[in-house]
Amino acid sequence: SRPTQNRNNRLTNNLTLLEHTPAKMNQQLKSVLLAPSPAGTSYDTMYYLKGAAAGGICCSITHGALCPVDVVKTRVQLDPVKYNQGLIGGFRQIIAEEGAMALTTGLGATAFGYFIQGWFKFGGVEVVKINMVEYLGPEKAWENKTGIYLAAAAAAEFVADIFLCPLEAVRIRSVSDPEYCDGLADGLAKMAKQEGIMGFYAGLPPILCKQIPYTMAKFSVQGAAAESIYNSMNTSPDQVSKGTGIAVSLASGVIAGVASAVISHPADTLLSKVNKAGAGGDGPMMSRLANIAREIGFWKLCTVGLVPRCVMIGTLTAGQFGIFDTVMNTLGASKFHFTNPHA
Repeated sequence: SRPTQNRNNRLTNNLTLLEHTPAKMNQQLKSVLLAPSPAGTSYDTMYYLKGAAAGGICCSITHGALCPVDVVKTRVQLDPVKYNQGLIGGFRQIIAEEGAMALTTGLGATAFGYFIQGWFKFGGVEVVKINMVEYLGPEKAWENKTGIYLAAAAAAEFVADIFLCPLEAVRIRSVSDPEYCDGLADGLAKMAKQEGIMGFYAGLPPILCKQIPYTMAKFSVQGAAAESIYNSMNTSPDQVSKGTGIAVSLASGVIAGVASAVISHPADTLLSKVNKAGAGGDGPMMSRLANIAREIGFWKLCTVGLVPRCVMIGTLTAGQFGIFDTVMNTLGASKFHFTNPHA
């Protein structure tokens, strides 16, 4: 049948994109990224490139792996009346109605989009964070480390979202309408033809409202949680093995992920809704968002789809910090950590 054929075409396109895009980028960067920094320097351009590459890899892998969960979450947000059986029930319902391949909808856009986003987000956080520390000095930086985390995360996420938004728009459209396109390239071309460049950025206000608070919470909570774990062990990041450091990153990442999911969930629901054709009526973007918020109601805006999103984001965030540290270690980079100058 045509739906089955379209899903197979999308899967083929997604797998082709996954095979040739991040992997190809990583191969081209490999010889550069494995090069050591000049003697006597730790946080130079080479370090930032390694941080950006590690961020792209960790975000692409984790978001791609959790694509089926994201498909169910998005369907629940878009049509809670139909998909009202929870996370496991949603999986069963989609598989029964559309086949298992439906859970891969938007996989190409997800993996590629979040490689780009992770590149700018993790790389940007390292750039802003380290430069603020150098500007303020060790003592003031230690006293204001939470503020530095928040500022670095907000700045990096803003830039990253400019690149992510078009790909996220295609992903959500393809999830809400499985017949919309046959993969990322087809979706980008179709949206550009039908809606113009602004069609790609229809969801920019809610994606900024979702991603910036999410990322600010993600990095600040993870940093605080990791610091608490190290303090409870009476040690510091530079005194533990690489394996222990990664374990701490995984544990603190779960805590940060759940906190981030709760904080950013209302905007995530709005983003899922506004990218659905016709949602919120006609008119300016803020008017459409206001209409959608009124239709849903505050309580549902904060709670519909929250449990699967906490599962997804908690797992995803832990995986991201764990993979980030692993890649940085593999590339020979020593990750920056705040240090108490009086310790």
